[in-house]
Amino acid sequence: MAPAGGPGAKKGILERLENGEVVVGDGSFLLTLEKRGYVKAGLWTPEAVVEYPNAVRQLHMEFLRAGSNVMQTFTFSANEDNMESKYFEHAEEAMWAVEVLKALGKPVAATMCIGPDGDMHGVSPGECAVKLVKAGAAIVGVNCRFGPSTSLKTMKLMKAGLQAAGSKAHLMVQSLGFHTPDCGKGGFVDLPEYPFGLEPRAATRWDIQKYAREAYKLGVRYIGGCCGFEPYHIRAIAEELAPERGFWPPASDKHGSWGSSLNMHTKPWIRARARREYWENLLPASGRPFCPSLSQPDV
Repeated sequence: MAPAGGPGAKKGILERLENGEVVVGDGSFLLTLEKRGYVKAGLWTPEAVVEYPNAVRQLHMEFLRAGSNVMQTFTFSANEDNMESKYFEHAEEAMWAVEVLKALGKPVAATMCIGPDGDMHGVSPGECAVKLVKAGAAIVGVNCRFGPSTSLKTMKLMKAGLQAAGSKAHLMVQSLGFHTPDCGKGGFVDLPEYPFGLEPRAATRWDIQKYAREAYKLGVRYIGGCCGFEPYHIRAIAEELAPERGFWPPASDKHGSWGSSLNMHTKPWIRARARREYWENLLPASGRPFCPSLSQPDV
């Protein structure tokens, strides 16, 4: 396979997507930098860009090494009114943003913080996708608020809505790095564990390989993550789709595919885990015998 970055690394995003190429996004910034001690929870403002630029640069480098094609700027909640609603829970607001950005003459990607129930005004995912395309978006999808399986359900509805309307757009998904089957319409922010008790919900690298493959089969070609999506999750996407991309990310040099590096372990029962079937079928325990598997959202 070709080295990381691959041939034609300077292609524009639309050219890549129109050629059917996979574009791997980046992952979590606010939650990850909060855990590392560079961001304060609550307002979630990106003051680390000014106060600790090297920490932000390091995280960007980790995502790049893990296989990301796209580095998004760490500017969430950076304006004066703090984007009170965290902005795109409403199709109408997202449309306004698309219309403004379209005037700049650049390709517009628009993702919404919605689940299968649609936006906060009851607009379905399919309708949201159609509205965004009509406003001028070339790439549409979902980001944040919901875990991998829920986000893919929403993407299926968006795709169906676009097909029914005869609209065309490239599809993009950036789910949480947490499992959230029990959250309501507002997503994981309404769960009692948000934001400091989410670790037991963390997706494994194998969960994310499954997410990447299912997204690809659905026709999604821009695949990344949002809150809770660590560099090793991005590596999982890049490794799962390495055959389609034609290269492996640099971070795979230290990671045996499907646990193959465990063949070197001294204990035979651990060496027996060096196979895909083991990790694909594992049902990981939380180690918390008195905790429920699901929570009741506060809203």
